[in-house]
Amino acid sequence: MNKAKKSGTTSALSEAEVNKRVDALLARMSLEEKVGQLNQVGGAEFAPGPKAEDQIRKGGAGSVLWLNDTKKFNELQKVAVEESPSGIPLLFALDVIHGYRTIFPVPLAMAASWDPNVPEKSQTVAAREARAAGLHWTFGPMLDICRDARWGRIVEGAGEDPFLGAAMAAAQVRGFQGDDLADSERVLACAKHFAGYGYSDAGRDYDPAYISETQLRNTVLPPFKAAVDAGVATFMSAYMDLNDVPASGNRWLLRQVLREEWGFEGFVVSDAFAVGNLVIQGHAKDRRDAALRGLKAGLNMDMSSYTYTENTADLVAKSDLSEAEIEALVRPILALKVRMGLFERPYVDEGLLDQVIARPDHREASRWAAQRSMVLLKNEGGLLPLKKDVKKVAVIGPLADSMQATEGSWMVFGHTPAAVTVLAGIRAKLPNAEVTYASGPEIRRDIPSWFESMMAGQASKPAQTQEESDAAFQAAVETARAADQVIMVLGETDLMAGEAASRASLDLPGRQEELLKAVAALGKPVVLVLLNGRPLSVTWAAENIPAILEAWEPGSEGGNAVADILFGDAIPGGKLPVGFPRKGSHAPLYYARNLTHSPEESPMYNPRYWDGLPTPLYPFGYGLSYTTFAFSDLKVSAAQVKVGSSLTVSVDVTNTGAVAGDEVVQLYIHQKWGTDTRPMRELKGFERITLQPGECKTVTFELGPDELGYWSTNAGKWIQDPASFDLWVGSDSLATLHAEFEVIG
Repeated sequence: MNKAKKSGTTSALSEAEVNKRVDALLARMSLEEKVGQLNQVGGAEFAPGPKAEDQIRKGGAGSVLWLNDTKKFNELQKVAVEESPSGIPLLFALDVIHGYRTIFPVPLAMAASWDPNVPEKSQTVAAREARAAGLHWTFGPMLDICRDARWGRIVEGAGEDPFLGAAMAAAQVRGFQGDDLADSERVLACAKHFAGYGYSDAGRDYDPAYISETQLRNTVLPPFKAAVDAGVATFMSAYMDLNDVPASGNRWLLRQVLREEWGFEGFVVSDAFAVGNLVIQGHAKDRRDAALRGLKAGLNMDMSSYTYTENTADLVAKSDLSEAEIEALVRPILALKVRMGLFERPYVDEGLLDQVIARPDHREASRWAAQRSMVLLKNEGGLLPLKKDVKKVAVIGPLADSMQATEGSWMVFGHTPAAVTVLAGIRAKLPNAEVTYASGPEIRRDIPSWFESMMAGQASKPAQTQEESDAAFQAAVETARAADQVIMVLGETDLMAGEAASRASLDLPGRQEELLKAVAALGKPVVLVLLNGRPLSVTWAAENIPAILEAWEPGSEGGNAVADILFGDAIPGGKLPVGFPRKGSHAPLYYARNLTHSPEESPMYNPRYWDGLPTPLYPFGYGLSYTTFAFSDLKVSAAQVKVGSSLTVSVDVTNTGAVAGDEVVQLYIHQKWGTDTRPMRELKGFERITLQPGECKTVTFELGPDELGYWSTNAGKWIQDPASFDLWVGSDSLATLHAEFEVIG
């Protein structure tokens, strides 16, 4: 991959001009107003604290969240600009994770494209729509590396690998922010959750994370560093304890690493209520102490716990903090408002959103992104693509006609689902066929999500009785029996992944596998389409169902994109950004493990579990196509290079099949010895290419100090060892085409 180009921090104003304007603002602001800029108020009815308008009128708010109402944005902005003491405009913020009105594949799915163009173009559309609605700031991208699929928020990230995660991080920042913060079609991005949230104990949301500095530096932090290099404007601190220090009060993270080492110049916002929660976590004595710890750590903005507004003036009055320290925290917030042009253009045209969301290219982009994100896991006997002259097709499963499951988790507040479902997509693709549908038994969480009461379309209904479930099961089997081709659509609902959606099991919820077995027993050709926000344990299906398509949560055009893949109007080319365990109890499971004294090829090798293989069902980087590819002529530019130098690696890739297709060329390395033990394989290069039948392309990668160096436990710093290296290139993390080279001192 090419190195990310820094973007997003520029504007029409020079740094000197911005500083001059910020100085002038600070000179006329009272201490209370300065503290107000550090306060993010909730605009929704459920939000705690004083009424938003009252806080804004007094100059007691720098930003508003939990509001999605263009007219209300202008009303509140008018209060800030015309009625507050210094007339400083507000930043309106919301979680726009994978689309505002046009919904794109969830971030984990976008990472499965292995194409940074997908998240960049997707978030460009998301930013355009969100800004037209009156938003300035999104709480994305989420950059948490996650190697435990039980964690619900894996759906919001790029999976298990820091190299892939860094590429996707930079791409999302570019998509949200563009090259100029004053661009009226862009929003501020927010790199979250800093840092280690994806490593919570046993995948339980909010639980502590214990991560060595070596693991942090080599695995967890690289996507965040890539976001800084790409010019990300803001960061969000994480909820959990990191090595017994809550991230929102962690001076090492927020000052030493983020600002001193990386040179980050934007501002940091807490996660919701996290400053006040420092008391609950046992880090702060009381709310006054919590405010002091957050401010001293370098946390600029308190998300709606009101701990700063209640205590900061007293902290300054009693000399626990100086006003200069408060000004230093306020300065980057004001600077971003200046750079965005909010003082000149504080309001939004209330008729603009309808024009923007009507653009047909937005839906086209959603369909394209979904096509590129899907991963073909199995295609025994070339069952796919299906023929369009099929007469009778049965579409079976509780997610087949679910708009919510198709669009996925983390919709913006007030969003009304409007997705093309898989059933609708197949019916549109086959206008002359008889397409029947049966949902089968419903699926639902054992413990409901507290998000249900906050999201449109999530009204609760009574659970099915056993009799109703049995009747739905039998109806689905009979629907399949009458068809020539069966398409099963199984997986998780939208609220089964995301925040507060961790699971102990990765099995298909409810009676889905039971239904799949019953339908397969009919002897009909069966295709399984998975809609889900995390890896699932589908071992039985992998052994018994001939074709499996991982469609993730594909967005507004998801059903059309699934139909495009199933019937050959698009060729699957996605790859897994995270391995699929055979069982949830195998987590955490990841490919970049260290070798043990008894490696798998050793005669002494004993599977790490005596009741089943510990290897993934589908490995990291895996994915099939409707064509085949061959890798050959692997070349390394030099057998030896000096520390600090670079070498190039090239490989020929040929489409050996009968149709055009995409392949993701992946490069992995292994340092054989050194100051520290290194993982048995690490991704250090990838490129997605399109080849016509018989076409051959040479793909070239560069390996230099950035790829060959690492943070050393023994040295306590970044180093590059003189050592010998293995190198593999191929289509996934089990690539076999091999070469070697040596780094010399």
